[in-house]
Amino acid sequence: MVIKNISLPGSVNEFINIGTRGEVLTNNYSDELELDFNGAIAFPGLINSHDHLEFNLFPKLGNKIYEDYVEWGNDIHAKDKEIINKIQSVPYELRFKWGLYKNLLCGVTTIAHHGNGKIYNCKGMPDIVNHYNYLHSVRLERIWKFKLNLSFNDNPFVVHIGEGTNDKSYDEVIELIKWNLTGRKIIGVHGISMDKKNCSNFVALVWCPDSNLFLYNKTADINALKKDTDILFGSDSALSSDWNIWNHIRLARSFGYLNDIELYESLSLKAAAIWGLHDLGSLDENKQADIVISNRKSDDAWDDFFNTNPENILLILKGGKIVFLDKRYEDKYRIINKTDFDLIEINEVRKYVVKGLKKLKESILHYLPEYKFPFNVF
Repeated sequence: MVIKNISLPGSVNEFINIGTRGEVLTNNYSDELELDFNGAIAFPGLINSHDHLEFNLFPKLGNKIYEDYVEWGNDIHAKDKEIINKIQSVPYELRFKWGLYKNLLCGVTTIAHHGNGKIYNCKGMPDIVNHYNYLHSVRLERIWKFKLNLSFNDNPFVVHIGEGTNDKSYDEVIELIKWNLTGRKIIGVHGISMDKKNCSNFVALVWCPDSNLFLYNKTADINALKKDTDILFGSDSALSSDWNIWNHIRLARSFGYLNDIELYESLSLKAAAIWGLHDLGSLDENKQADIVISNRKSDDAWDDFFNTNPENILLILKGGKIVFLDKRYEDKYRIINKTDFDLIEINEVRKYVVKGLKKLKESILHYLPEYKFPFNVF
């Protein structure tokens, strides 16, 4: 399959031959098929480097600006206990799968899920990074010093660190570095209290600005930290942030801490390198065909990328297979088997998404009949 007349951030008039980028799994098209997207923009499927997939049915929970994650957790469990119990009455599997779909609808094809519960790998859904060692945080993880130093594999550790604005948040950064006696690779998450003196002890920092501002009214000093460690991008869950990762990305761009290329690569090439996903992160030949195509709205491909929303996405390929398609292109090309898809509407634009979302919505509404999803199903 060849995709014609698209633009890439920083270049124009490109085409993509999907046949060179992974096995084409959809039955209804061949390598000879040409799809003309008439000037749309293409980019690799996003890599979301931090989410808690089972927490995405929650509304944002917070009653004030907090000093750190411990204060936040204690507060919401005291004041929002009824909401928490209600959401957690929904079976874990359903909550987890909605987290997958939430990401897919935004063009995310790979997720670094931060959790130690069961992983559900679902056909057509984003891949889940699982070659890492889980630590929640310095103050809430039991026997973390032993876990950090006595692990028998070489995978990096992923840990919330410096998540707050008080001295305790800074001190835990120092404590983690001090007790990394065996020199383990650590990917930190949040790093609001991290500074240049200690960030070089981390192979990367995952930046989650939307969550940080909601809870603490402050985010990490990425402009300074990027000089000494790699910066990746994460959404966190709907428990503390917007469901649409593109709103997070635009927020990050507004800070100016990363230039457009750096921000783009924090979701693609750099993220792939840090997580060891060498087949992902770019549209180069012989990479896995995780590709997103979105419509154009301006003469600047960078602006088009950063102004993307789910309703703007025309096509998502996961491993060369169509998993999301704008209805207008199905009407034109007839390239999917509709029995394998659900028809949904996002902001009055109809899309086909890989089957399962309709049933998932019905199952969740059995437990939460008042829940408002960001789409309609037909």
